[in-house]
Amino acid sequence: MPRRPNLDALRAAPVRTPPLTAYTPAEQRLIATLRTPRQVQRYLRSLPYNWEHTLRSFRGAVAAGRAHCLEAVLFTATVLAHHGYPPTVLDIESDDGLDHVLFLYERDGKWGTVARSRDFGLHGRPPVFRTIPALVASYQDAYVDGTGRVNGYGVAHLDALTPADWRLSEKNVWRVEQALIDMPHYPLPMGERHYQRTLRRFLDFKASGKSVTRRTMRVLYGTQTKNWW
Repeated sequence: MPRRPNLDALRAAPVRTPPLTAYTPAEQRLIATLRTPRQVQRYLRSLPYNWEHTLRSFRGAVAAGRAHCLEAVLFTATVLAHHGYPPTVLDIESDDGLDHVLFLYERDGKWGTVARSRDFGLHGRPPVFRTIPALVASYQDAYVDGTGRVNGYGVAHLDALTPADWRLSEKNVWRVEQALIDMPHYPLPMGERHYQRTLRRFLDFKASGKSVTRRTMRVLYGTQTKNWW
């Protein structure tokens, strides 16, 4: 297996974007309003996190008014396809089996993400990373919590990955999750010394009882937080 994804194939995959007439008026308003990755990221962070055992399509997430990480990806991919962004996804693997799925986009040859998470440092990133491995590495420190540890990643074009109707289905689209599990992943281990140092800092912070705020995260993680959306 190659050690890096085929980005040319990712960019060239055909897109099954429906016409705007396929959407409800409420869905159309969201698509018209949310035109950039940053705008979508702000909208997603305003939504309640979905704690239910669901995998709703874009339509389902709009109706529910909430989303977890993969539902946020399907929402983002649907909206931004109408503004020129292909429906590409990044899956970050962890030693504890709790993968994190993000919408992946490219601008001027650099990579960024849009994401929803329960954790402060696992939301999106601006397009400042020259390579996808560098982008994934920006999540390594924030992933460390006693069990989490990034060990690899995979990328895919959602329309090439699965025939599931992840845009407009009225039902859960579990086939998307399974396809992400089954797709090729590439190793990107976190060095042991780096991991242990980061883990000690995290455990010390947790023991301090301090609240998670942008200021305390800046103290804990340093200048890397400037690229946290």
